[in-house]
Amino acid sequence: MATNPPSGDGHRNGMVKGRSQTKTPSGNWVKRDTDSGRFMDQKTSSKTPFKGVRKEK
Repeated sequence: MATNPPSGDGHRNGMVKGRSQTKTPSGNWVKRDTDSGRFMDQKTSSKTPFKGVRKEK
């Protein structure tokens, strides 16, 4: 994967590894650990998905 210069400026290039997200019946997005399958965090402040985390199908 190509990286955007400048390198080492503190931002991530690409997606977060080991995480996925899905939408709950209430409309909130919840983040899940792909290794254990446990839910980690729920986004209740806004109805937008987490940045940089892949979505489950």
